[in-house]
Amino acid sequence: MDTNTTPLPAGYHDVADTMLATIVTCLEMTARPALRPNPPADGLTVERWPSPALDDYRALYRRVGEDWLWVSRAVMDDDSLKAIIGHPQVEIYALTRNGERLGLLELDFREAGQCELSFFGLDQSLIGSGAGRILMNVAIEKAWEKPISRFWVHTCHLDHPAALAFYQRSGFRAYKRMVEIFEDPRQTGKLRADAAPHFPVLRRE
Repeated sequence: MDTNTTPLPAGYHDVADTMLATIVTCLEMTARPALRPNPPADGLTVERWPSPALDDYRALYRRVGEDWLWVSRAVMDDDSLKAIIGHPQVEIYALTRNGERLGLLELDFREAGQCELSFFGLDQSLIGSGAGRILMNVAIEKAWEKPISRFWVHTCHLDHPAALAFYQRSGFRAYKRMVEIFEDPRQTGKLRADAAPHFPVLRRE
């Protein structure tokens, strides 16, 4: 993500019809928080997923992220994606039930002394069920098992509307806000045309 810190001036700023603009909030925790109680597991388990096959990874990434316009890993070339998800300092976990992968957690320790919560998402059927708390508690435990001083994540208003508050309840503190502008992947065929119906595609007849 481009972290250019030049502030935009006050006022309205046009965005091209083929582009999307989103408000990104960066959050961090600098000490391990007390974990919030887990809800009943209801058959859900969180399992380490070392060096997943590319097609399997992309399938879960799309399953949990396509309706929130996650696109980066869906279109990344094979070699680049393999280099990340097979890296020894990148840990991937899957939330599963009866062998079916329903949630994705990815922790990136490649920068010394810190961990990025790179991806965190659930199948739509689990949202609001408490499964997110189960997955987040694993994320916090696994991140702070390492010798880090900072655990961070970013979210945007294209994500689930409860995502930002969920991160804050989990112990993250907002410290920076940015505007990101990027190509609408539904207009280029990189994501299905009806993805993210809560954020309509602009089309001028």
